[in-house]
Amino acid sequence: MGFFSKLLSVGSDKELKRYQKIVERINSLEPTYEAMDDEELAHQTVLFRERYANGESLDSMLPEAFATVREASRRTTGLRHFDVQLIGGMTLHEGQIAEMKTGEGKTLVSTLAGYLNAIPGTGVHIVTVNDYLAKRDSEWMGPLYQFH
Repeated sequence: MGFFSKLLSVGSDKELKRYQKIVERINSLEPTYEAMDDEELAHQTVLFRERYANGESLDSMLPEAFATVREASRRTTGLRHFDVQLIGGMTLHEGQIAEMKTGEGKTLVSTLAGYLNAIPGTGVHIVTVNDYLAKRDSEWMGPLYQFH
């Protein structure tokens, strides 16, 4: 757990253990999502929205939604979220601040929380520090968002 706590400021060991259990759940879903064709994977968004409309919480869908984003990212950008990036996505989803150094994948981390919080259809804003990064990141992650 030392590696995780060095990369992210998420609080107590209890929090890290909770996040790690969710990471294990996401990882266990990976073969299921890898086996889906592109149409099935993209259709997960429709299914998540139906579940949300029927009263299911975003928190309960988080492992499946993150597994969906991870696989879609692998297919569209060639980037696969590392476990620590999944924890970063959970941190953002919970309204906390994830502290990550340059090059550790903040742009990729934001796709997880962004996707999950877009399920209700109310919109999501991902903010960056300048126009250059906003343009770069929207072009870089655009194929992932458009996939869904």
